[in-house]
Amino acid sequence: MANRLFQGVIHQMKDAVSRVIGVIDETGIIVACSDMKRIGEPMLGIKEELSFSTTSLQQNGYTYRFLSTNAGKSDCTVFVEGEDKKADELSCVLSVSLGSVKNLYDEKYDKSSFIKNVMLDNILPSDIYIKGKELHFDGETSRVVFLIKFYSHTDMLPYEIVQGMFPDKNTDYVINIGEQDIVLVKEVGGYEEPEEIEELANSIAQTLSTEFYSKVSIGISSVVVGLKDLARAYKEARIALEVGKVFDTEKNIIDYDNLGIGRLIYQLPTTLCEAFLQEVFKKGSLETLDRDTLDTVQRFFEYNLNVSETSRNLFVHRNTLVYRLEKIRKITGLDLRNFDQAITFKVALMVKKYLTNKPTKF
Repeated sequence: MANRLFQGVIHQMKDAVSRVIGVIDETGIIVACSDMKRIGEPMLGIKEELSFSTTSLQQNGYTYRFLSTNAGKSDCTVFVEGEDKKADELSCVLSVSLGSVKNLYDEKYDKSSFIKNVMLDNILPSDIYIKGKELHFDGETSRVVFLIKFYSHTDMLPYEIVQGMFPDKNTDYVINIGEQDIVLVKEVGGYEEPEEIEELANSIAQTLSTEFYSKVSIGISSVVVGLKDLARAYKEARIALEVGKVFDTEKNIIDYDNLGIGRLIYQLPTTLCEAFLQEVFKKGSLETLDRDTLDTVQRFFEYNLNVSETSRNLFVHRNTLVYRLEKIRKITGLDLRNFDQAITFKVALMVKKYLTNKPTKF
């Protein structure tokens, strides 16, 4: 249908432009042209040669330029008869005007645009079911949202890199959210277990690192069924990244379902967090604990409040560890050998970390 729209615009421009103009699709075939005899003619190799050009390509009596769309350069190419300055200007006008036509078409019919609108809450819930049926979406399909944040610039655009890794546009939807933020909405048939989904995310990050030298973080949503919950899944993936910045700074793959207490703290108002800290600790007592003491506490938690196991792994005498724990009790009033008080202390440390590195909520 998009090709018919291209032909309609070109037909209207035909009388105003005294040159042959047209569109070549992603397979290298002319799909619209002011000289209708040329429709269906192969123009192989143009796309590849044009990809090495910064703007336009002039050869064999024609000027070629990629179609300009909201997603960047399209796989379609426009061409104008001539290799002069006017031909270059006309190719630019043709690229922008037909690109706008394609954008409007995509917004109405394209699956990726529909998925993006669902994720961003730009479509009424009552319309999701109707539009999904029109686009032949399976209402029982399970999907997961990966939010991939790029931290380094590459020769290729992040969108193009991820799209190249997941070329099946009927099952996997790659969506450009920002300059460095890419969303992958993936069907999870065959990846039913959480460990398998996380392994897939690890594989994506490793590929981007080894083949494209791109450092990324990936937030993973919970698995959702159907389309209406994709907005929630996208929000979960963003929360996973934001909470991970605070509580799991050493990890680059963060699963929303594994955020634990951090997810709860993230949702609390800062005033409530500050009041909690004031109630738990004496004024200034938390700040008096040095880094070595806090590291000891962290290891004590890692070894399940087991004094013997912790002292062995810290390579210190058991009595030394007991002395440090007693010191903490005197300063804070909390005995970490008591389970309830240890939990209070751990949550308080997390709240303190959250307030110090408070993320921007979406």
